[in-house]
Amino acid sequence: MNSETKIDFAARLALAAEAQDLLFREARTPNSFTDEPVDDEQLEAIYDLFRFAPTSMNQQPLRILVVRSDDARARLIPHMRGRNVAKTAAAPLIVVLAADLDFHEHLHKIFPHVPNARDTFADPVSREESARFNATLQVGYFILAVRAAGLAAGPMIGFDAAAVDREFFPDGRHASLVVVNIGRPGRDAWFHRLPRLSYAEVTTVV
Repeated sequence: MNSETKIDFAARLALAAEAQDLLFREARTPNSFTDEPVDDEQLEAIYDLFRFAPTSMNQQPLRILVVRSDDARARLIPHMRGRNVAKTAAAPLIVVLAADLDFHEHLHKIFPHVPNARDTFADPVSREESARFNATLQVGYFILAVRAAGLAAGPMIGFDAAAVDREFFPDGRHASLVVVNIGRPGRDAWFHRLPRLSYAEVTTVV
């Protein structure tokens, strides 16, 4: 292909160009938010969208801890690291996304055509591996759903996950994966977009 040839990639996709921009091309990770609150109905609408995205055996292991109260914020923020402390303290809404390590207890309901599906995950080591992998997939879906709601998501792994688990999940059933700040982006919310790899750099055709 001639290097000067321009392809209208947006036109090649079924989703409207404006929606493509909202979810991907124009979407950014914010560094600040406005004071506009994020209410429970918005959060439920976000969940109602991303819950339909696929996971292995329909496991759906992601669990959402909504950190709303001042007390809960005070318990969470000391476990954040570096600049994430100030970002989290100022966010309109904070959620902790975690993997349910006992997700298999629900398989009789969400994977009913295989009656013994629960037994597939009897080994706790392989069950945790599957829970973490599939919940991490759902983290990506969650971020896109937040963008679809017209909000911005600031996902962070810069926190003490073990301490957060002790503080909020003391029964050991859930494992924290990501803390996400959610809200409307503030005036100086964006850094310059960092470079992305090209199609040729990441694709091998065999």
